[in-house]
Amino acid sequence: MAGAGRARRNAPPREEVLVAAMDMIAERGLEKLTMAGLGREVGMSSGHLLYYFRSKDELLLRTLEWSEGRLGAERSRLLTRPGTAGERLEAYVELYVPDGHRDPHWTLWLEVWNRSQNADDDARERQAAIEGAWHRDLVALLAEGVSRGEFRPVDADRFAARLRALLDGFSIHVAIGLRGTGREQVISHVREFLAETLLTPDT
Repeated sequence: MAGAGRARRNAPPREEVLVAAMDMIAERGLEKLTMAGLGREVGMSSGHLLYYFRSKDELLLRTLEWSEGRLGAERSRLLTRPGTAGERLEAYVELYVPDGHRDPHWTLWLEVWNRSQNADDDARERQAAIEGAWHRDLVALLAEGVSRGEFRPVDADRFAARLRALLDGFSIHVAIGLRGTGREQVISHVREFLAETLLTPDT
């Protein structure tokens, strides 16, 4: 037990481990992220990392939650800034779509969802919470735009579900580097879709 106590005292803060994990994904790709390699980055043994995170699946999910926390703060800033609902919806879309091929956040998101086939109920609920935050913010923005007359009178919840499905599909294409679906092309497609289905003629 004394050894475990020393490990707790000497271990770096968990956020430092999560930052290091995200940096490794960005620089070397997810396939290079191992518990042993991450341990070397933060000065811990892989055994100590497993003490804190229990498994690589848990490490990846916590890293995704940490990354989503940062994106959530940026999303909140964008959605509460002055401007029209349409301008803020465009900012939401631009934040949602990956920066490009092998975007580290989307690379991690894809891996966590791929592993979720065998995840327990707690992990699934945490993943649902991530998706729910994006959905709720979009529903609120759509409802605001409808009430202001900027958007057509759509059902905000149903439209948000369909728009996010479109964004997810396109974003996966960008993240994996599917030819012909770069970030700017995808954003252009989404703008056209919104112009055809949501924006009022004078928006």
